[in-house]
Amino acid sequence: MKSLWDDAEAARFEGDLGLRVYTSRLLGRDKSLVLHGGGNTSVKIREANRFGEPEDILYVKGSGWDLETIEPAGFSPVRLAHVVRLAGLERLSDPDMVNELVTHMTRAAAPAPSIETILHGAMPFRFVDHAHADAGLAVTNTADGERRIREIYGDRVLVVPYRLPGFDLAKLVAAEFAARATPGTVGVVLLNHGIFSFGQSAREAYELMIELVGMAEHHLASQKAWDVVPAPVPATPEIGALEFAGLRRRISDAAGAPMLLCATANAKTLAFARHPEVARISQQGPATPDHVIRTKRVPMLGTDVDAYARAYREYFAAHAPQAKEPKTMLDPAPRVVLDPRFGLAAAGRTAKDARIVAELYDHTIDVILRAEALGGYVALPAQDLFDVEYWDLEQAKLRKGGKPPAFAGEVALVTGAASGIGKAAVAAFLARGAAVVGIDLNPAIATLHDRPDFLGIVGDLTDTDGVARALDRAVLAFGGLDMLVLNAGIFSPGRAIAELPDDEWRRVMRINLDANLALMRAAQPLLRLAPRGGRLVVIGSKNVPAPGVGAAAYSASKAALTQLARIAALEWGGDGIRVNTLHPDAVFDTGLWTEAVLAERAKRYGLTVDEYKKRNVLRTEVTSRDVAELAAELCGPLFARTTGAQIPVDGGNERVI
Repeated sequence: MKSLWDDAEAARFEGDLGLRVYTSRLLGRDKSLVLHGGGNTSVKIREANRFGEPEDILYVKGSGWDLETIEPAGFSPVRLAHVVRLAGLERLSDPDMVNELVTHMTRAAAPAPSIETILHGAMPFRFVDHAHADAGLAVTNTADGERRIREIYGDRVLVVPYRLPGFDLAKLVAAEFAARATPGTVGVVLLNHGIFSFGQSAREAYELMIELVGMAEHHLASQKAWDVVPAPVPATPEIGALEFAGLRRRISDAAGAPMLLCATANAKTLAFARHPEVARISQQGPATPDHVIRTKRVPMLGTDVDAYARAYREYFAAHAPQAKEPKTMLDPAPRVVLDPRFGLAAAGRTAKDARIVAELYDHTIDVILRAEALGGYVALPAQDLFDVEYWDLEQAKLRKGGKPPAFAGEVALVTGAASGIGKAAVAAFLARGAAVVGIDLNPAIATLHDRPDFLGIVGDLTDTDGVARALDRAVLAFGGLDMLVLNAGIFSPGRAIAELPDDEWRRVMRINLDANLALMRAAQPLLRLAPRGGRLVVIGSKNVPAPGVGAAAYSASKAALTQLARIAALEWGGDGIRVNTLHPDAVFDTGLWTEAVLAERAKRYGLTVDEYKKRNVLRTEVTSRDVAELAAELCGPLFARTTGAQIPVDGGNERVI
């Protein structure tokens, strides 16, 4: 463990709050210290209030912020005097504590203060750092973890037994500090939870954290429990896309809502899933209760979701009676799945949530294997884990709820997604909360979006094997397929039928019709497994109801594709798959229409370019976004009872009307 402090870098941050931001980001950079919103930092600053009077303010990391990217606005400014008074109370429920902290901030728009605010305020140091270091957890999650911690640190740290975060923990730590702290005390170890370090400067607190974690790493290394690299195994998933999609469907059914399921097949996850003791070491509980809320108590072994759900209900029934308040059971679906065929799969309502779950458990594997090498992994008792999972604050969030995006937990695949209507469709589905897979010949598709809910695949739809591989990638990335938008196609040069070459006719048919047929056929088994029913939107053309001269190949291919969609609607309706077609016209913001081509066409009709673009009944311009938004809406609840429809998106065409 090495310090990342850099004088030149630190010089760009002004004042104590600026340096608090800097060292918080340093902690956040190292995932073995802090993961996805975990960890906490604070600084105490004396400021003048509205009346010009000096006042001590505790700036503590606010809810919803990540240390790696935190800004000054991510710290909640709470009046320190009130925090200290709260610490002196005998009892205070966590909801009441949160209310007290929020109502004593100096900035109403600031995020809610951390649940550990009182703990930070009780520490008599200006800067306080808190991390859930993997190394510390590996040591404490053993049968003799407390003894080892005392052996590693001596009297440099206070050792505090595990307690649920919140007021009770803050009071316990404050009492321990008052009773046992010495001038040489530089930190606190909360068993099965994390490490605190503190100092009078940002650098001192940060580098003490690095030193303390480094000492734990050194202990693990000295006991040959640091480098626990699993034996190399082939990192190729051994489960078919259809079976994986079926697993995702069962998890979604258990959760009561669509879920994404992301596979992480690598040497570590596959080796762990195949570990001879995986049933023992994985079923005790997480590395720290802070992970319970995202990952649930234990992962599911294998793919029997029904058995897992039954066990989860039994777990709730066994521990709920001991809870202080009545609890509302969370959904019984797993969030982590371990299977020797694909290693680890993580479930979540969003791709970001699933990725967080996967990364948390990746670090949990390290902690478990190191603890095993140190003498045996031992997690907290199930009741402690239950108390975290069914914490009053988490129950309040559950009751408050909130409407998720329309396509949360669902997966859309869009062809021809690098430009025009396809690119706009990707944006439309992402905006509605879907995870989106885009396929295109253009290499730009791979970097169209840099976000966890998008996968860009460079592929040729006329390559049947390539399409199968693309679907496999999509399913392993997100768990299945709910919505398919067939947009890719070509418009051949205008030719009279008498001048139309056979090879051009075949090329247009191969791309506009045959490739779409192959993709429909390959996607249908996946669409059948969609939790809310599969949806297919075909991008047809105005040329279907109103063909034009010189467009025989294009018009015939789109007409055949439309007829294919109608038959699919008939054949697939029994499987709950809806199939609808859009017929756009004169969509000029695509790669097919350059300024030169537009000018030439407008001149042919004796119109300006703007007049030519609006040459329809409504005298309006039709854009790629117009078509894409309707394609997304066709997949939504407003059209839940519509299939086999053909809808024009053309501003009104006299020949069609």
